[in-house]
Amino acid sequence: MNSTDIIHDLELAGNPEKARHLSRFFKTGKGEYGEGDLFLGVTVPEQRNIARKYQQASPEILKELITSPWHECRLTALFILVYQFEHRKTKEEQKRCIDFYISHTDYINNWDLVDLSCYKILGKWLADKDRSLLYDWARCGHLWKQRIAMVSCMYFIRQGDFCDGLSIADILLQHPHDLIQKAVGWLLREIGKKDKQTLTAFLANRYTSMPRTTLRYAIEHFPGEERKNYLSRTSVKSKESLHKKCKRGNSKE
Repeated sequence: MNSTDIIHDLELAGNPEKARHLSRFFKTGKGEYGEGDLFLGVTVPEQRNIARKYQQASPEILKELITSPWHECRLTALFILVYQFEHRKTKEEQKRCIDFYISHTDYINNWDLVDLSCYKILGKWLADKDRSLLYDWARCGHLWKQRIAMVSCMYFIRQGDFCDGLSIADILLQHPHDLIQKAVGWLLREIGKKDKQTLTAFLANRYTSMPRTTLRYAIEHFPGEERKNYLSRTSVKSKESLHKKCKRGNSKE
């Protein structure tokens, strides 16, 4: 097995028309967030199938894939890494996957690459560890590391642990880029699906000033009239903030 085998399979699965569509969808034009990214036109399910076929790929092969200019090569590398992380039996083996992920974040440079990998690898790894890395990345000014910091909290949220998700959402709440605004709103919405009271408490003194995109995502599943009141910045009654109960900064010591 080598990287050319994997690339060959991706090329066979590629579709030029779909590649053109993906180039527009992922904003690859000059000055856009995905400027210069290249697409083969391979669907996500097809990439997952190829990743399963080659899930024993070596770190050297993964490095060749994740540093590729082709988007699908990078995403397939991440799918392989997710599979490897999930099946590693020892902490040392998992740590090697984490080290690879962290050292190649410059190539995890579009929102799908982030969203389909980070919480399954980094979030899961940090579940019982210090999470200060996520706070460092949230404050670092690097768009994709900031999105990784936010979306990695999905793993904690699904376990009913909201504190870091709320704290990092607070750090990124006034971020100017819509990709961060959407990520923050999405994670807040996921918290609300688990515990609406916690979400409304967080929104209580923030909804009048937070970006409309974030707010719209966060309250997507609220009843129509309640959603309308939030979006019109009308006074909304909320119970005292449960968010204050969460430890700020590094939640795990």
